[in-house]
Amino acid sequence: MLNPIKLASKNFLSSLDTSCEEFHHILEIAKNFKNNDLNIKLKEKVLGLIFDKSSTRTRVSFQVAMSRLGGTTVDLNPTTSQIGRGEPIRDTARVLSRYCDVLAIRTFKQTDLEEYAKWSSKPVINALTDLEHPCQALADFMTIKEEFLDFKDVVLTFIGDGNNVANSLILCGALLGVEVRIACPKGYEPNSLLIDKAYEIYKNKNLLKITNDPKTAVLGANVLYTDVWSSMGEENQKDEKEKVFNGFTIDSDLVSKADKDAIILHCLPAYRSKEITDEIFESHKSRIFDQAENRLHAQQALLSCIL
Repeated sequence: MLNPIKLASKNFLSSLDTSCEEFHHILEIAKNFKNNDLNIKLKEKVLGLIFDKSSTRTRVSFQVAMSRLGGTTVDLNPTTSQIGRGEPIRDTARVLSRYCDVLAIRTFKQTDLEEYAKWSSKPVINALTDLEHPCQALADFMTIKEEFLDFKDVVLTFIGDGNNVANSLILCGALLGVEVRIACPKGYEPNSLLIDKAYEIYKNKNLLKITNDPKTAVLGANVLYTDVWSSMGEENQKDEKEKVFNGFTIDSDLVSKADKDAIILHCLPAYRSKEITDEIFESHKSRIFDQAENRLHAQQALLSCIL
């Protein structure tokens, strides 16, 4: 039976906080959890959730994951705690370190997450920031591996806004040597610093492509992935973005240009007829709900490797 190996890094703030070997190990542990081949109990361990942004999958999957590991979860809602009244992060982090064994934080600024990690004596997990969504990427690549058994010759095309999900896919692609193509409107490309970081890691720099042409990006792709065009906090840009992103919807035309066995991913929530059509969302190619389930298994594996 495969047992979790503790990660070298105390925290999981970025996809790059794991090595390639550690990433594969987490996926293997997650597979074992999913198949009920592994039973690990982290008795009396406590996970603190600090969520400045609303959440369904991330919140529930972390709570269930911790419960399955025999631990408990404390939900620290900013509106009902001193966090929402402006208590400094350095104070909150030091206090929670005395109560909790690990913190999962969902917030806006990556720098706020890093501030928590700086002052916390316990591990901190990135449950989403505006810059990265590394836990989502774990589940994404777990889903891809389930479908194709390994990452060899897999082409992943992300169509939409170059947001936190796109950033994490790029970094994981670099880590794993997977060809990643990002198709987005001009001006909505992923974070340039993270792109540069990915190019430094990639052994073959041709495996990362950033383009403004979705039709070229999907040619022969094995995985088509999209996300909402307006992320949390960008609601005021919704109407403008819908005009700019015209032509970036995953529909039957785009899917027909991909590999015949291509699968469809979406990190949810989805706005059908916007970034993806209802037909494609509900098609036999969709692995969207497998992907959502895998958030639970991947995070259970991560927690077991970080605690």
